[in-house]
Order: sequence, then C-alpha cells, then structure tokens
Amino acid sequence: MTVDVFGQFGASITIEANRSSLGIRGEVDIATAPTLRGLVQLLIDQGSTQIVLDLANVTFLDASGLGVLSAASARLVRMGGGLTLRSVPRNVQRTLEISGVAALIEIENVEHAVRPLGAEEPEHAGSGAERAEQSSAGLSRFGALPASNDTVDAALRLVVALASATVAGADGVSVSLHRHGQLMTAAASDDTVLQMDYDQYATGEGPCLSAAAEGHWFHAEALAHEPRWPQFVPRALDGGIASILSSPLMSGQRPIGALNIYSKAERAFGPPEQELAALFATHVAGILLDAGADIPDDETTSRIQEALRSRETIARAQGVLMERRHVSAEQAAALLHSTSRADEVNV
Repeated sequence: MTVDVFGQFGASITIEANRSSLGIRGEVDIATAPTLRGLVQLLIDQGSTQIVLDLANVTFLDASGLGVLSAASARLVRMGGGLTLRSVPRNVQRTLEISGVAALIEIENVEHAVRPLGAEEPEHAGSGAERAEQSSAGLSRFGALPASNDTVDAALRLVVALASATVAGADGVSVSLHRHGQLMTAAASDDTVLQMDYDQYATGEGPCLSAAAEGHWFHAEALAHEPRWPQFVPRALDGGIASILSSPLMSGQRPIGALNIYSKAERAFGPPEQELAALFATHVAGILLDAGADIPDDETTSRIQEALRSRETIARAQGVLMERRHVSAEQAAALLHSTSRADEVNV
C-alpha cells in the first residue's frame, strides 16, 4: 500500500500479523503530520501493536511530527507493544535527541552519529594573557558589520529569546559582534548578561572574546575552578554566574562574533545544550552575513526573516519546549510566535 500527499510526503505500508512496517519519505511537518497520525492509527486498527517506522527517506521532521511519534509510542506501550524508528537520518536524529524524544523511543540504524563539537581548545592554546592579546589582535582583522539595522537587531533579540527559552540551564544569552571597531553586545536577555559581556570587554579576556577571536567554542564549566581569564572570572562570580558557553559566529573560516550562554549553575551545559547552542550560532551567522551583503534593504529584511523561519531551528525550539514544558506542538508554536511578536519579528 502506498500513500502520497501533494508530492511532499509519501508512505509505504507492510502489515504482518501484529507487526507492521511504515516507510516514510519527504517532510513530516504541520501539513503532513496529520496524515502520519492517520496511518499509524490505521495500523493500530488493523491489530498492529509493534510498528516500525523507516525514516531513511525523511528530509525534515518538525515539532508536529515529534508530537505524533511521542503519542504513538505512548499508546503502543500501553497496548503492550512499542514503536521503533529505523534508518534515521542524521538531521532527524539530532532533532529527536535535542527534543528528548530519542530517549522515549527505540531507534535502530542511525544513519550517522551526531558529530561531536570537538575539543574545546586546541593544544597549542597559550595562557590567559596570551589569549587576551590574541583576541584583541584577531578582532582588528574583522570588517565591521552594519552598525545600525533595526531588522538585524530585532532578529538577534529574537534569537536570544529563543535560546534563553530552549537551552536547558540557560539563565541568560547574548550576541557579541564587532561594530565600530570593537566587540560589543548587539542583543542581551537581561542586565546581568549585559554586564557579563561588558566585564569581558573591560578586562580584555573571557570566553566571549576568545570564541570571537579564535573561532571555536569555549566552555567554562565551573568558574569557581577556572584558571583562565583571571581578571574576568572574579567579576563573573560576583555577578552570580557559575558557567558560560560561548560559540563562535562564523563567516566561512573567519569568526565574526559569539553567541554567549550564561548559567547560575556549574556544569549546566552538556552535549545536547552545546549542540543546540552551535545550531543557534550558525543561524545567527547566517542572519549577519545576509545583513552585511551588498543587497537592497527590502531583500535583506526578507532574507533575515527567512533565516529566522529556518525550519530546523524552529522545529528544535518547539521540540525542546514540548519536552520541558509538557505542551503540545501547537502550544509550543504559540509560545514561539508570542516571543516573535514581542520582538516585532515574524516567524
């Protein structure tokens, strides 16, 4: 049995006694998730308590799809069976892991394991003082990004709000950019975070400056035991900050700023949080590159809004909100849209 929906979504079904297989292709989003829900219901009605979903040909999975999978798994478990995902593409696996759904459903044959972010710091990195000097020298090489762009700044405020809401352990987020010949904060979630950024600029050291200059992530897991950045760390501790994760904003091989996530707790950011932070940093960089391109203002605005509507980023944000706040896909989407309206950016 084969089902096609508008050429965006397709399914092939094999029913064997109480075990069925469902091969999915295309995109599983708000438009096609109801069809997937109906197909799973069909298999259950046919007596299947063990269902295998083959996702090898799935190109995208959003929060609506996550909701279908979670509900189907819970229902099948109550029936004494279960749901198994097979041949999961890497991008879909990342969505499942960050949303927490991967811990609830059996998964076979992941296409590729999630690529680790790698070592935080290269072996040849020098002392804190040397890194501070490298940071200042490195920043001077960067061309200035647009100094005043309401659309860019509103977009960055939205990204900061999304990251604050969806990265577990985050007590504040900021975006640091090179403007007017120096590193400065373009968006911050609150005054404490803004002060943390300013303290790094004032001392000429810190994970924010290091990430923005060296182009790789810096993770201060426990500032109380952090030997790097000796001038900045005491200020951070006085401000109630216990750990910091800074991810570089990259233009090709060149860093152009940093996304900074602050926590009042030590060791707040594990691999899932690091991966989600890297995702947000990638999309912030895309927004900035479009803003700095030699294109008309109306097209710049259009490109930035499209970047903010990036389906992978928003889907992950929805998935995380669903898991952390125990809400439906629709409720998670409403939360993100309310954040968007507050910052005057359409998502």
